[in-house]
Amino acid sequence: MTPTQTEVAHRSGTPQDSEDTPVISVRRLWKVFGPKAERVPDSEELCGLTRRELMDRTGCTAAVRDVNFDVRKGEVFVVMGLSGSGKSTLVRCLTRLIEPTSGEVVFEGQDIREADAARLRDLRRRKFSMVFQHFGLLPHRRVVDNVSFGLEIRGMSKAERTRRAMEVVELVGLAGYENSYPDQLSGGMQQRVGLARALAGDPDVLFFDEPFSALDPLIRRDMQNEVIRLHHEVGKTMVFITHDLSEALKLGDRILIMRDGKMVQCGTGDELVGAPADDYVREFVKDVPRGDVLTLRWIMRAPEDGDALDGPELGPDVVVKEATRAVLAADKPIKVVEDGKLLGIVGDEEILAVVAGQEGGA
Repeated sequence: MTPTQTEVAHRSGTPQDSEDTPVISVRRLWKVFGPKAERVPDSEELCGLTRRELMDRTGCTAAVRDVNFDVRKGEVFVVMGLSGSGKSTLVRCLTRLIEPTSGEVVFEGQDIREADAARLRDLRRRKFSMVFQHFGLLPHRRVVDNVSFGLEIRGMSKAERTRRAMEVVELVGLAGYENSYPDQLSGGMQQRVGLARALAGDPDVLFFDEPFSALDPLIRRDMQNEVIRLHHEVGKTMVFITHDLSEALKLGDRILIMRDGKMVQCGTGDELVGAPADDYVREFVKDVPRGDVLTLRWIMRAPEDGDALDGPELGPDVVVKEATRAVLAADKPIKVVEDGKLLGIVGDEEILAVVAGQEGGA
């Protein structure tokens, strides 16, 4: 299932309009499991070995290999890959649930690898929240008490934490269930409780580690839509881990694809589909309907002598699928215009090449 234009549109402009300073900046990050793991990132020879060769030579496994990226304020940054790609290890390194072997994870100007126990505890209580696949709800506590649990640990008064919990219970669509117990709720509703609990502390960053992978497809789609809605409403920075490309395309402002612990490509959904970095990414995206993801920026062409330049105008970030009717209905090529500047034109030929599944203008 691929994202519709309505689902994609929620992302338009988000990263670009945010502040320049990244919320999280990751540099040369390694996580190696095994004996004398710290020697691996420092050795050019060992760094060049494949996963199998490294295991045979040293008994070590490099789960995360020299990863670099920034997460922008207000962005949904998706990390995706197949099982064993290192994506879940990576997200745990960002919060030091797993200790990185080497590299930097900079948050608020500080490498959190250097944070002491008190700072790390404060980060996890006030700045970061995680939503896991397994809900981890307390079965003997009502929904409102599960949601307020983190606030209780902070020492917030009962009246204040209950007030805040009721706010987020309503925000995630659980109003009326605040006095229910987890075993009285469906899987999707239980995950909403987990989401409300993560939001209750008003964190700067939400980390999602494949939170919906155990849910039925329809419930999973509902929860994806819920994340999109909440992102609209609260604007939180989110780091989302998934193995599902359709989920990544639907949710992500940008997507980092991993394989065997390494970064393969990082970009927007249309960049991954329109310009895959290698055969691995190309195979990943081959079944994605290009018209659902590519924008006019990818298929426009430069005007030639004889082209009429008085046709209708559309922006370069309009998705091909949404532009198809307008282009085919016009008797002249559509002008692709941004900030008053003509970038190119799109006519029937360019649109039909994509819609028909041909290589087109990518």
